[in-house]
Amino acid sequence: MNITRTDIDALNATLTLEVAPADYKEKVDKILADYRKTATIPGFRKGHVPASLINKKYKTPVLVDEINKIIQEQLNEYISKEKLNLLGNPLPVEQGEIDWNSEDFKFEFEIGLAPEFDVDVKGKKAVTHYQIKTDDKTINDQIDRIRQQYGKLKSKDVVADGDEVTGIFRNDEEGINTDATFPVSKIKGKANTKKFVGAKKGDSLSLSTKGLFNDDHDLMTYLKVDHDKAHDLDVPVTFEITEVNEREMAALDQDFFDKLFGPGVITSEDELRERLREDAKKQFEQQTDQKLLTDITEGLIDNTKFDLPADFLKKWIANNGENQLSEEEAASEYERSEKGLRYQLIESKILQSNEELQLKFEHLKEYASTQIREQMKQYGHANATDEEVDQVVARIMQNQEEVKRMSEQLQNEKMLQFFKENAKLKVKEVTYEDFIKEAYNA
Repeated sequence: MNITRTDIDALNATLTLEVAPADYKEKVDKILADYRKTATIPGFRKGHVPASLINKKYKTPVLVDEINKIIQEQLNEYISKEKLNLLGNPLPVEQGEIDWNSEDFKFEFEIGLAPEFDVDVKGKKAVTHYQIKTDDKTINDQIDRIRQQYGKLKSKDVVADGDEVTGIFRNDEEGINTDATFPVSKIKGKANTKKFVGAKKGDSLSLSTKGLFNDDHDLMTYLKVDHDKAHDLDVPVTFEITEVNEREMAALDQDFFDKLFGPGVITSEDELRERLREDAKKQFEQQTDQKLLTDITEGLIDNTKFDLPADFLKKWIANNGENQLSEEEAASEYERSEKGLRYQLIESKILQSNEELQLKFEHLKEYASTQIREQMKQYGHANATDEEVDQVVARIMQNQEEVKRMSEQLQNEKMLQFFKENAKLKVKEVTYEDFIKEAYNA
């Protein structure tokens, strides 16, 4: 078979495959001969069917099948040999009806080529690397929340600030008849709060859903309305108070410490604060690291300039799925996936230039072992043997979905560490509240 490449431009080319009898005749003749030995056709003994009849019945489908196999094999071999970096797969060029009675055949395929470009990881503009301060106020607030969570409820008759109320929201026209329990602190505005404070068990309060809670999403929780309705709901409701409770904070004693972390792990308030500070730091690091990775990724996409074979990729998208897409659908899908494709190419370029970032089987196995040991510790099995861990890892490595998930997670961790060491970063220390405001415009 003869394959020739014709470059249209730096990103597009065609491959022309010329198939001659020498490429397929021997295989086709052998298959037809085997068919003749086994074919059962009325009027002929098995193995004695005339070759002309076998050819008439089977030659064209056998020829088509063999040529398709040859084309696929030769295309893959050519692409590998020439080290072509393709985007998508080769697309057959439409041609007229093929005369399968001829001996020589010619097929053309369009290919899209990956662009050549350089990646400047350091960049000109520094990326903000947030570090969240675990100040005393943050720790104090967290301790108060945990003490409330583990505290005791004390029944009361009259509602006061800070109490929890239980009751029934009603509006017959809207079909609202729901039980709800919430702290008075969730109520929005002085006027609404005044209706609750001083009310007694058995009282029925007249309220409006508009501006009732500090967060409109609470209407979904306490009135059982859907998300879209919650934002615009403006109807009168009654709330019949059936229960009032004051939540007494749990004491900072050994029983409280043991409930949180297990017997004897924490023995003092100072140890509790240090543990919460460490846990908060780990949690915050996950959030700030994800924000850093997102910002660097977007910066690389914006600042690494290269063209793509857009028309080819749209055509490939249109024909690559289970159902063929229209030109408009394919163009829309291309727009949605273009940034992801650009980053894939950028990441691939970085991986090619930095061998230490490339995943190997032993890296993945070691990563899986570490995760398994950590999970075992969480379930009280802190001293797992190597044999026990290896058995679990072996099962995981047989699960393709799990291997894919771990590979992506480990690759992200490697890329994050690489960016921390090589990108231009500007460290900014903030409180958690300021981080949320700055990072997510919240």
